Amino acid sequence: MKVTMADVAKKAGVSKSTVSQFMNKRYEFMAEKTKVKIQESIEELGYIPNNMARSLKRKESNTIGIIVANILHTFSTEVIRAIEDVCEEKGVHVFVCNADDNPQKERSYIDMLRAKQVDGLIIFPTVGNEDLYADLRKNNFPIVFVDRRTEKPYYPTIMLDNHKASEMAIDQFIEAGKMKIAIVSTSIERKVIPRIERIEGYQDKMKAHSLPVADSWIVATERKNIMNELQVLWDKEEKPNAFYAINDLALMELMKFIKKNNLSIPKDVAVIGLDDSPFLEVFTPAITVIKQPTFQMGMEAAQLLLKIIHDKEIPDDIEVQRYVPHLLKRESV
Repeated sequence: MKVTMADVAKKAGVSKSTVSQFMNKRYEFMAEKTKVKIQESIEELGYIPNNMARSLKRKESNTIGIIVANILHTFSTEVIRAIEDVCEEKGVHVFVCNADDNPQKERSYIDMLRAKQVDGLIIFPTVGNEDLYADLRKNNFPIVFVDRRTEKPYYPTIMLDNHKASEMAIDQFIEAGKMKIAIVSTSIERKVIPRIERIEGYQDKMKAHSLPVADSWIVATERKNIMNELQVLWDKEEKPNAFYAINDLALMELMKFIKKNNLSIPKDVAVIGLDDSPFLEVFTPAITVIKQPTFQMGMEAAQLLLKIIHDKEIPDDIEVQRYVPHLLKRESV
């Protein structure tokens, strides 16, 4: 049974017209205590405003929203393109929003897209909105997560096997005789799951080969600070002879550092990046990468969301679907 405005009014102990005034933000003659009671009743009952409920009952809007954590990543743009391809084929329109890894911005976009009555969302989740995800799940709102898992399994999740990606990179370095391996990442301060898992995979694989892992050889900071931290590392007596950049933005900063120091790849340092880009193949020497199956991930995320929307049911057995990366071996190792 759908929750109605009358249900909210009954639970809050007020009239239906008072709830209507609250929903339309007409608070002029409303006591603070009344507003609190209505808001608590809405949250507890999981009430959806009538205009949206009527629209959802009448028909689907044939629109979905995509909220990416950072649209600057090649991974994000390729996944979005794959989602759009599937949606276009099905006659579904797409709104794309960029959260900048900011949970408040993500929350605002979720509210906006729901106000536009989208049928569902594909979210690259940030850290800090677990309460909102829980409420959305309680209300059976269709969502698929991509790239990042949440603390609790609210929705089906599609992401890379990040530990495997790092293992592949380290194995490739070792095969080439490069044992002094440093890792480069953008900041993990906001607990971005893929970055944390890739660093863990690096640490585990290095230890498995009895190779040293110095804290100073893990460069994980804001993009603008990466070059400076790499320089501090390089100025030490003990230097790496290989660098593993775990996303495309970190790789760009690494390449700037290498150019600034006139280092030769792979003679002075070997390089492997995670995520491909057209310029990496034509770079001299061409850069070896661990590639995510971005288009497959995007297509399957879209297909899964559209199925949930069609079935009007979110699976009870929430799964994290891990995708296996593959090595594009070039000339940088």
